Amino acid sequence: MSLQSIGRFRISAGSALPYGATFTPYGVNFSLFSRNASAVTLCIFSDPQDAEAEVRISLDPMLNKTGDIWHVLINNALPGMLYLYSVDGPFAPKRGFRFNKYKHLIDPYAKALTGGFRWDFSGTVAYDPDSPEKDLSFSETQDLSVLPKCIVVDDNDFDWQGDKPLNYQLKHSVIYETHVKGLTAHASSKVEHPGTYRGVIEMIPYLKSLGITSLEFLPTQEFDEFEYQDRTNPMTGEPLKNYWGYSTIAFFAPKASYAADGANGQQVNEFKEMVRELHKAGLEVIMDVVFNHTGEGNEMGYTYSFKGIDNKIFYMLEPDNQRYYRNYSGCGNTVNCNHPVVRGFIVDCLRYWVLEMHVDGFRFDLGSILGRDENGNIMHNPPTLSRIAEDPILRNTKIIAEAWDAGGAYQVGSFPGGRWAEWNDRFRDDMRRFWKGDHGLVAAFATRFAGSSDLYGDDGRKPEHSINYITAHDGFTLNDMLSYNEKHNFLNGENNNDGNSHNLSWNYGMEGESRDEEVLCVRNRQTKNFLATLMLSMGTPMMLGGDEFRRSQFGNNNAYCQDNAISWYDYTITKKHSDIVRFTSILIAFRSKHPVFRRPEFFTGRDNTNNNIPDVDWFDEHGHALDWQREEGIMALRLDGNKHEIGHNIDDNDVYIMVNASSFDQFFVVCLPRKGSQWHRVIDTSLESPEDIVENWQDNVWDHKARYLVESRSMVVLLS
Repeated sequence: MSLQSIGRFRISAGSALPYGATFTPYGVNFSLFSRNASAVTLCIFSDPQDAEAEVRISLDPMLNKTGDIWHVLINNALPGMLYLYSVDGPFAPKRGFRFNKYKHLIDPYAKALTGGFRWDFSGTVAYDPDSPEKDLSFSETQDLSVLPKCIVVDDNDFDWQGDKPLNYQLKHSVIYETHVKGLTAHASSKVEHPGTYRGVIEMIPYLKSLGITSLEFLPTQEFDEFEYQDRTNPMTGEPLKNYWGYSTIAFFAPKASYAADGANGQQVNEFKEMVRELHKAGLEVIMDVVFNHTGEGNEMGYTYSFKGIDNKIFYMLEPDNQRYYRNYSGCGNTVNCNHPVVRGFIVDCLRYWVLEMHVDGFRFDLGSILGRDENGNIMHNPPTLSRIAEDPILRNTKIIAEAWDAGGAYQVGSFPGGRWAEWNDRFRDDMRRFWKGDHGLVAAFATRFAGSSDLYGDDGRKPEHSINYITAHDGFTLNDMLSYNEKHNFLNGENNNDGNSHNLSWNYGMEGESRDEEVLCVRNRQTKNFLATLMLSMGTPMMLGGDEFRRSQFGNNNAYCQDNAISWYDYTITKKHSDIVRFTSILIAFRSKHPVFRRPEFFTGRDNTNNNIPDVDWFDEHGHALDWQREEGIMALRLDGNKHEIGHNIDDNDVYIMVNASSFDQFFVVCLPRKGSQWHRVIDTSLESPEDIVENWQDNVWDHKARYLVESRSMVVLLS
């Protein structure tokens, strides 16, 4: 191995693979893909705030290049080394090339970025479209002291203590969508490390008490929270921040500012520590990943990584003028996901988070973009989606698609690629409309409650592939859905024009908070109705964090830029709504104890076990067959708990559920229980706590000879 010295470093040719900066027994190997570059320089820094590189290593294409991959080995380098690249080549935006040797670029495979300061990409803005010959993006100046640096990471420098991903089956999962920072940033969390990975660990007892199985975190891959630094809250004048994080900069790197002990590499082990401790508590980690676009934006945006490394490869460009970016993401650019190189990058990234960070699953933001070809067309059999689904490393990993994008694609029920689960927004909308009292929805309620076979029953998928949800980060919280008719997003600084205006919400007579006892009563009852509907429906339930104590965002249904008390969890509310916290935890435990609610197959409506009970049967309030055309939201159903019906090794209880979404009370005739059995009331959402849901339901016998009065806007659940 031929060695040469540059400054204090001894270097040799290195290896093309693996990509990124890899610590080996021989030193640190650096590898970067760029097909169209004419020259690549590796820049080494001594300090995160360095304004100049300590050493610049120009890679010799005869020695340090294999195919399209540039590489070098620094023999005396160690973990913690800081680096960036500069990449030279043609600067011809109309032809899709944006190389600029004066800019320093983040390694797409960087496993950590320095943090702890306000990033500044000044000098990286794009061009004046009316005077392209004066293109401002080709700058010879750049303030490196305020640019994040890539950090060399030793992947073996952590004691996993035997940990492996939990990989629960979806049908056994209860997903809790939350935010790493927002979960503990509020002072009421009373944790020692608020807003951090360690803060999440401190919340484990609370999360366990709810009974959830899986945490789905909003983006934790590195992003610039200060990208809105020129925008302010119109009321307070405070700068707005990118709170949600849907603007990824470094896909292999955990967010530095969520680390408690520092942001210069500590974030890697602190993320691992969080995953390990959650796994010890039986809690999975699902990551929300954003492969559809990056934070570099459109032709007026920044150049700090992919644009300067090989713009034409990584992004979809307009064919007639490749200066411009196709925008199916609504965020300025679209990643060229089905290019073979980019496809490999995405799979490498997912594998890294599974193998090295031990995560259990991924939710893919605007997942339909991963099914578009290089021209933006929706593909029948997208190779990237199939590759992810069939990858042997990811075979037991949860893959969940947001099955639409901002370019008009909508694939709920038809998302390609095999075993993908999907966010089921049809469940969300139909259940919201039903409980709001809209007419003619008994068939829609039944279809969604039964697992949405109309969406998932024709391509080999199962009820568990429907990720059922009523609320998510994008939209009203459950409390606000029952408290506001209109969105109230003025504090986002967009004159209330952002966010969805079609919320299917109802305030029940008072916009926002109310002291009216009647309004308060119906909101509380409807909260329980939605939670019970979510947890008892066939499919995989996902709840929005904080809904269990009626967390409010004060009518803001798009709090993407509110890194403050609007978004943070205020746990003082748990005392005010302790009845809902109790209801939620007992409800989740009830679902978990009864496999009748987690059947592996869709209902047939037939008696498949010759016990004179169909797997599911639907009734009206008189005990007669349900009229699927009826206007009122009044119905009942019976579930057969036979072990052969529910795919379990022992029989479960039979279930009788009565639903009254109307504005008037209704008596129900209840069908006879199985011979030798009695009906026991478990849930009645019209009752006050603790009678609304009972744990010792065996003592709560109901006389089946009497009719049951189901009050307006309530649900009743009986077990045999």
